[in-house]
Formats: sequence, C-alpha cells, structure tokens
Amino acid sequence: MKVQPVILCGGSGTRLWPLSREQHPKQLLALLGKQTMLQTTARRLESGALAEADLLQPLVVVNEEYRFATAEQLRQVGITAAAILLEPEGRNTAPALTAAALAAMQDGDDPVLVVMPADHEIVKLAAFRGVVAKAVQLAEHGRLVTFGIPASSPEVGYGYIQRGQAIGGTGAESITRFVEKPDLQTAQGYVDSGEYYWNSGLFVMRASVWLAQVEHFRPDILRACRTAMAAAKRDKDFLRLDKEAFLACPSDSIDYAVMEKLGRNGSADVPAVLPLDAGWSDVGAWGALWELGDKDTDGNVFAGDVMAEATHNSFVRAESRLVACVGISDVVVVETPDAVLVAKRDQLHLLKKIVATLKAKGRKESDAHRKVHRPWGCYDSVDAGERFQVKRIIVNPGASLSQQMHHHRAEHWIVVVGTARVTCGEKTFLLSENESTYIPLGTQHRLENPGKVPLELIEVQSGSYLGEDDIVRFDDVYGRDTASAAGKTT
Repeated sequence: MKVQPVILCGGSGTRLWPLSREQHPKQLLALLGKQTMLQTTARRLESGALAEADLLQPLVVVNEEYRFATAEQLRQVGITAAAILLEPEGRNTAPALTAAALAAMQDGDDPVLVVMPADHEIVKLAAFRGVVAKAVQLAEHGRLVTFGIPASSPEVGYGYIQRGQAIGGTGAESITRFVEKPDLQTAQGYVDSGEYYWNSGLFVMRASVWLAQVEHFRPDILRACRTAMAAAKRDKDFLRLDKEAFLACPSDSIDYAVMEKLGRNGSADVPAVLPLDAGWSDVGAWGALWELGDKDTDGNVFAGDVMAEATHNSFVRAESRLVACVGISDVVVVETPDAVLVAKRDQLHLLKKIVATLKAKGRKESDAHRKVHRPWGCYDSVDAGERFQVKRIIVNPGASLSQQMHHHRAEHWIVVVGTARVTCGEKTFLLSENESTYIPLGTQHRLENPGKVPLELIEVQSGSYLGEDDIVRFDDVYGRDTASAAGKTT
C-alpha cells in the first residue's frame, strides 16, 4: 500500500511574535531543538517509519513566498519532496489538501494520504507511527480518519471532537460531531464528560476518497483546484499552481468543507477518530513552549544566553544577547535583534493586538526579522542611518545573487570569510579575505560564491535612497522577476 505524507505549511504564527514573522513563519523556526518545525514534521514519517507500507517522499504545500526556505530546510535533513506545491495565496486547508490529492493521483496512483500540519510537535514518535499504521488500514477501506488528543484540560484554543460508537476491533470510534473553539465553561464541560477529544488537525484518507467528498460537498473548490493543477507549471524544484485559477478558489478548512458534514450523511460516510497519546501540541503560543520545555527547579524554561535570580515559572528566550531577569514570576520574555516581548503568561492572548497594531502602522517588525533569508543565503542589517546602511551578507557555496543594478545607491563590499566572484560592469574578478571592491551607482553587478565554504562579507550601502525596491534584475538563477523588483531584496 502506497502511503503519501502531505505536509501543509500554512499560517503565520502571530502568537509566536517576535520570533515568528509574516515572512518567516513558525514552521521555519527551530522552537524545540536544533531542527525546525518543518524538518521535524518531514522526518516524522521518513523512509522505514511504517512497516508493510510503501512510504513515499512527502508532498509539501506552501505559499510561494517561503519556497526557497522550505526547499533548503528539507535539503538540510536529507529529504527530497515528491513535489513542493506553491500556493500564490493561502486558501486554508481544504484547497491545499485538494491540490495535494490531485498531485498524488497524477500518475494513476491512489495512495493513502497522511496529512500533517508543519507546525505541530509530537514527542513520542513510536506511538504516533503506531496510530498512523492503524489509520492507514482504516483508510484503505474508504474511511476518512482523524486523530483525537485526550482532553486533559479545558483548552479554549483547540477545536473538539465528540466521539461515538467503537468501530469493530480497530481501536477507532465514529465521530458524533466537531465543535469549534468553545468558551472556558463549555470546554470544562467537555473535559468533565469524558466524551470529547481535542481536534489534532491530522487526517488520513485515500486521495480518491477525499476528492469524491470534496466533489460532493464543495464542487467549487474541486473545480478551482483542478483548473489550477491543469495549468500548473514546473519551476525548478517546485510545482507552481496557476495563480488566476487558485485565487478564484473559495477559502475553507478541511473540517468545515467536508469532515463536519460527513457525520450527517449515513453510517458509510461517518468519519473515524483514533485516540493519539503521543505528546502532541500545536505549539500555537509561547505558553505551549513553556508547557513543553524542560523546567528548572523554579519552574523556568530558558533558551539562549539567560541569567536569572528570584525568577519563577517563566519562559525566557534570548536570540542575540544576554537577557537578565530578576524577581519575576509567570512571565514570558523573548528577545530578538530588533524586538523584545515581555508578557504575563496569562495575558498572551493579547499579543495578537500588538501584531495587528504593528501591521496597521506599517512597522517592518510585523513582517520580517533583521536577518532575512534568501535562496542564495541570508543578510543581516546590522546598522543604518541617514544615507547609509550596513549589512552582513552570507552566500551559500555555489550560490549566486542576481545580476542587477541600483538607481540610487552605491555599494562597498569587504570579504570576511571565503572567496567572492564579482562582476562589476564589464569586469569579473575574485576577491579573497580582507579584500574589498566598490560598486558604483547605476552599474550592473553580480556576487557569486564559487567556493566550498560560505562566503561572508560586509556591505556598506550609501546613497539618497536605500530601499529594497531599488533593484533592477537582468538575470536571476532562481527565476525571480527580472524587471523592477519592487518589494524584493538582493
């Protein structure tokens, strides 16, 4: 039996600001170890994880803005995706899964899909894989299966599943109903009744079964996704869904579009739920990281360069400098190079208002970090003032920036580590460590790393306008626009 993991990379993770930003969402972050949420999700069902199953390489659905970071993170852990489907804009989980199901059946196969959001944590891998194996057996016979998390507390941030009758000797139960996020009193009633699970957002089903149900309940979604897939274009490692067709697709979740309607449709279509006790968390907010973290004797979870005295039951994360805490309790402190969050743990729900205000005011802290990742590497804006800006640039081995020019700024480059191949006007030459060059305003230029180690250099920009939309590209190996690159960077 062919089993196709499907990884859905949606959502911006605003409740994890300032670490999660619109241009670098939480699935791309290493929140619980050295690997990112995306990487741990992809490795959850890597080769050999399921006995007696032909486990395929994952299908990944992601917004096109995150395509290069997604591909690079998968490469770092030795995973080659079956396809990386690029959404021009998010349309929630039902269209994403529909596009993935269509892609999974392109070669005439009908695999069982194991659908996993890229931003969940599962601690007990063996337990998870055991439950997935049971779900695959159910899905082979036409069931749509989800996993229910035993509800240990009245969480208002989760949806709930009311379980029904046992399904034979499978360990699964029928689903009586899905319930959206309740208020605290209602959630407490669910927990006290013992009849409800938390909704995990994990699903298992045959590709053809999902498409048949979408066609029945939401034919408009299926039509739009079929059109978008039919006109999709290969772009290096990516399959780019047709923009016009996909933007015409209605936005809906897997639960709303199909799962919640199945229980009203007769016994044959009643979805199944399997209990999953595997240390699951959707890591939706800083409070979840405090819950999951290894606590010291005072109940604290520290990450990075942190010193504390008389501090209790707090979560403190330092990304770039020393953070010292004295005499605080039940607090979350998250430090990044350009923003610091300080919040009471019981008031974290108000964080979304801060992010909304930042966005309304056009503050860059809502969108991007000071350190920005690009397909060729990354850059860090270390200093800026009137008519100048300083960046630390890292170019990956073998990578190349676009051939480009600027109307309003000149640039000085100083190599710190590695070797640079520089094209400036008609000249191409090599720069070694401690050597520098000057790129005049209006001159076509390109920076490449021909070496085997990362190239690090300091770039000093000077001019009347230093915005990232002052870039005109003439050639780009990553397929980015070669006209005016408004809103883009090098």
